[in-house]
Amino acid sequence: MATKVVMEALSPTMEEGRLVKWVKNEGDTVAKGEVLAEIETDKAVMELVARGEGVLRKRLLAEGETAPVGQLVGVIATADEDIGSIVASAPAAAPASSGAAAPSAAESQAPAARQEAPAAPAVARPAAPSPTPTALGTPGPDVSAPRPPEAPPIAPPAVPEENGGRPRSSPLARRLASDRGLDLGQVRGSGPGGRIIKRDIEAAMAAGPAAAPSSTPRRAAAGDYEDVPLTQIRKTIARRLTESIGPIPTFYLTMEADLTRTAELREAMLDGGDEFKVSFNDIIVKAIATALARHPEVNAHWLGDRVRQFNRVHLGMAVAIPDGLITPVLFDADRKGLGELSHEARELAAKARDRKLTPEQYTGSTFSVSNLGMFGIDQFTAIINPPEAGIIAVGAVEDKVVSLAGQIVVRKRARFTMSCDHRVIDGATGARFLQDVRRMLENSLMLVY
Repeated sequence: MATKVVMEALSPTMEEGRLVKWVKNEGDTVAKGEVLAEIETDKAVMELVARGEGVLRKRLLAEGETAPVGQLVGVIATADEDIGSIVASAPAAAPASSGAAAPSAAESQAPAARQEAPAAPAVARPAAPSPTPTALGTPGPDVSAPRPPEAPPIAPPAVPEENGGRPRSSPLARRLASDRGLDLGQVRGSGPGGRIIKRDIEAAMAAGPAAAPSSTPRRAAAGDYEDVPLTQIRKTIARRLTESIGPIPTFYLTMEADLTRTAELREAMLDGGDEFKVSFNDIIVKAIATALARHPEVNAHWLGDRVRQFNRVHLGMAVAIPDGLITPVLFDADRKGLGELSHEARELAAKARDRKLTPEQYTGSTFSVSNLGMFGIDQFTAIINPPEAGIIAVGAVEDKVVSLAGQIVVRKRARFTMSCDHRVIDGATGARFLQDVRRMLENSLMLVY
């Protein structure tokens, strides 16, 4: 019995997928569980596996194309099984867009074509447009009549055009015209073949505004830009962040913490060897997770008709990848030691960059943290990932001159900005939480208690 291959929901939030590559060709024998194709979801590139066995008889989605979840993308059957009815059903399963829709449309138009055939002989149909002059005033082709004498050649335009509709011109002329806001379409070229050269630009400028309409808006030429197709992850980022910044009443709390003792803790651990190596980010993540465990009113989700406060801390960690960002989750981050947390964070970040995360590894966060300190950003605001109620943006750790106990000293400082959903977190609530984060960072031995 034939098996339909459909675009599966390979992540909890996936609504459509892009077929990156077919691993199997039509005619290949496939076993149940074998990989058929690679699919780009809204989070990662995942494998689409066979749910039946037999021969991959039909591939209904081309590489690079996108299909909604549930759309038929292929058929597995025995070598001699009739799959015509399944293939024909593809348009009904995929109303959005599908290459399989074309045959159906053609078939639906066929009866009409057959009805017209007796009244309009095939040889007469091409001749129909011939009596109507073309826009250039020359007769159109008439295959049913004797071939007319060849039409005189159409005169070339005064200024020949390059590919993309621009007048032919020298690089220097283009640069001069651009610098002076001159539309090349208004300049007559005197170079070979009507090419616009430097002296034509100078002559146009000398002729005055009438010949040099500098006020003409400059249009972007075909080579001035590149349209980059949206990936699934970029679409998801755009949709979710628009949902966030629009309806969520967000306010921001910023604090600066002294990380000098954090740095001392880190250096002391480094002295123990690579086994105890941790980063500033690891310690900051641990401090935030520990504080969240004490503040369930911040470690919460907005669910529309209620607020869900969590007793466990699953911390989302924003990781930049080439075409967007993703937040792998450190589950029970507050209960893990610094070493375990550091190892897991590095492993998840590497998988995220390689797009090897499984859905279980990037869903289920209760709160998130984003750190751009390694890029030299000293302060920024991050956008809440709904339904979470908050996210902390971490800036760079910097040496700063400060006053401490009446003395001018240099201390390591960093800024933390929390974006808060005001439907869940009030100002004082967020402030108390940040106070706890700062207390643990400034007395980092509390983290190993």
